[in-house]
Amino acid sequence: MGSLYDTDFAVWSAEQASAIRDAGRRRVNAPIDWDNVAEEIESLGISQRLTLRSRIGTIIEHLLKLQVSPANEPERLWRETVLRTRRDIEVLLRNSPSLRREVADMIEDEMASTRTLVRTIMADYGETPRQPVETIIYDEAAILGDWLPDRTPPPA
Repeated sequence: MGSLYDTDFAVWSAEQASAIRDAGRRRVNAPIDWDNVAEEIESLGISQRLTLRSRIGTIIEHLLKLQVSPANEPERLWRETVLRTRRDIEVLLRNSPSLRREVADMIEDEMASTRTLVRTIMADYGETPRQPVETIIYDEAAILGDWLPDRTPPPA
């Protein structure tokens, strides 16, 4: 069990929660609040999923802004955010590699709400997107790889 804890925390937490619930049903060491202990351990794995989803949303948001916003001043910060967040995801997936199989679905789920967010933010700043955000789709390689949108202005 120790090796699974070290190699895939999300799977370990789910397995441990299941084992604790089973022990609770068998009344092993009855004074322990088995269901709540199991729920807390399970929530650690759920927390990692939520963190991954949030970070994917952050990358989508900043890639969209880089791709469609006419604003130039925050470009450097958007790039830095993408790079930092990709690094954070890399660490998270190294600790819980089973979450990698959920990345594509998370990207798909986050695209719609993040498009709406970016449209709303741009409208608040009176910006008109350089291209409609609805036409942009990112895949796992775009989110987790080293790709960044080209911000070179078109020739005059």
